[in-house]
Amino acid sequence: MSISFYMDVQVKRAITNGLRTRGVDVLTAQEDGSATLSDPELLDRATALGRALFTRDEDFLEEAARRQQSDEHFAGVVYVHQLKLNTGKIIAELELLAQAGEPADVADRVIYLPL
Repeated sequence: MSISFYMDVQVKRAITNGLRTRGVDVLTAQEDGSATLSDPELLDRATALGRALFTRDEDFLEEAARRQQSDEHFAGVVYVHQLKLNTGKIIAELELLAQAGEPADVADRVIYLPL
């Protein structure tokens, strides 16, 4: 079973579309009707759906750290800094992670891109 992603509200549509073109299972917060949820609620939603949350928002790093410290389960956060990678590289990195990984590989962890 490959990793599926839940895209944070601020993720560019080009990333989502590029992943879908490559066969990666992606759901956006907007498509899910969750665009107005707070960061903790959005991570809860991704976890309930069994999807790793992809974000470029540093606030999720704090929320993930809080959950790790309190031993609170979450499906995983995949993070890349706003200025670290271009759209094409992000798509390639996420595709690799999705194809090579399993949900258990990212559960309760923060994965930083580039891999």
